[in-house]
Amino acid sequence: MPDAMRNPLLLLAEHAANWRSRPLSPEVEHHARRALLDWFAALLPGCSRPPATLISAALAAERGVGRAISYVDGSRGPLRHAALINGTASHVVEFDDIYRDAGYHPACPTISAALAAAQSQGVSMQDLLRAIAAGYEVGGRIGIAVQPSHYRYWHTTGTVGTFGAAAAVSVLLGLDAARTAHALATAATMAGGLQGAIQGEGMSKPLHPGHAAEAGALAALAAGQGMTGTLDVLHSSNGFAAATSEGTGKWDHALAGLGGPPVITTITFKNHGCCGHIFAALDGIGTLRDEHGFAASDVARIHVGGYAQTKMLCDRPEPRTEADARFSVQYCVSALLHLGGVRLAAFEPERLADPAIRADMAKVSVSIDPELADAYPGRRAARLRVTLRDGTVLERYQPTRKGDPDAPLSDADLSAKFRELTIPAIGAEASARLEQALLQGQALPGAVPLLGTAQAA
Repeated sequence: MPDAMRNPLLLLAEHAANWRSRPLSPEVEHHARRALLDWFAALLPGCSRPPATLISAALAAERGVGRAISYVDGSRGPLRHAALINGTASHVVEFDDIYRDAGYHPACPTISAALAAAQSQGVSMQDLLRAIAAGYEVGGRIGIAVQPSHYRYWHTTGTVGTFGAAAAVSVLLGLDAARTAHALATAATMAGGLQGAIQGEGMSKPLHPGHAAEAGALAALAAGQGMTGTLDVLHSSNGFAAATSEGTGKWDHALAGLGGPPVITTITFKNHGCCGHIFAALDGIGTLRDEHGFAASDVARIHVGGYAQTKMLCDRPEPRTEADARFSVQYCVSALLHLGGVRLAAFEPERLADPAIRADMAKVSVSIDPELADAYPGRRAARLRVTLRDGTVLERYQPTRKGDPDAPLSDADLSAKFRELTIPAIGAEASARLEQALLQGQALPGAVPLLGTAQAA
């Protein structure tokens, strides 16, 4: 049997390279444009916040000549700088998309690198959309191969995102399958992002997709110049899967259906501005509140039964920072009860310090439901019990999350999210122009000056 039939890296490289000339069906184009719109929705509010502002400032003195746009300060410069800065900024407010089956946020590393490469190369919107689809395919399928055990120690967006970025940039550089394979092989040895770095109070988490975007871009640029990698690095006994998961990768499962409906057609778009492992609980509690009309003051206790990640990553009864609060079931549930939703406003300083929200966090408990844990990552569910002060007990099984492929955000929902997040950042007129360009335009998006900043034109 030829190596390409046994080697997942070679199969994925060939598949990615084929996207350069693959016809872009109306369905795939629609999904890719939705992903691009959603990436900008997550990006622009993050551009004015740390750590994106800090990374941009740290690199300012090293900014060189180039055509890629760093949206934090509006400057043009090298591909890698733009990929790093935009990849970081697009993960700050936790509104970025999810590929559920891989436990992975593909847009931050993939689109950040792809758009920077597209702007650098001066290609068309159609070329960019093909590259995005290719990056989602490669990153998503490698993520499937190593999950769920990978997530115990590794942040998938930082690790698997490196492959997505490398694949997307390879497409835009016009690399053939052989050089794309070497780009992916080199990306493997630069992939990183530790769970330990995202479960504390530091700012490292948004840097993970930024680093993945930059490292993947570097891998593709180097492969384009002839740099080679070790082509069995994904599945060998001492390769990527072996080092970061149990076994050497579930490649039969990951590669099933390759060439069929692409990964980008099954993406989750976030409906809440927090960790996705909390979404099912928020959706279920919101439904119970709407059905029974209770207010925060009516609630005595709320118990959330979830899958392992809901408990292990998001059981944070006393969050102290904005980033910490975005990963706290207790904070997000209390904010939902008091504010009606968990959007950007929920994480403003006055809300984080709100004594009423803080007091009601103590009413919320979290445990692992074994049945839900067994269904992860393909299903992200919650089992909820709300006890009211009058003794009424309300229960609900929430089988999915609004925004998942089986309960998707409509185009109207996604546009409303885009406007909500971008108008405060760039103004209503600029937001409307950008939305039109992303959904229907044929030219690449350009600079979008933030309100209240001195961005370059």
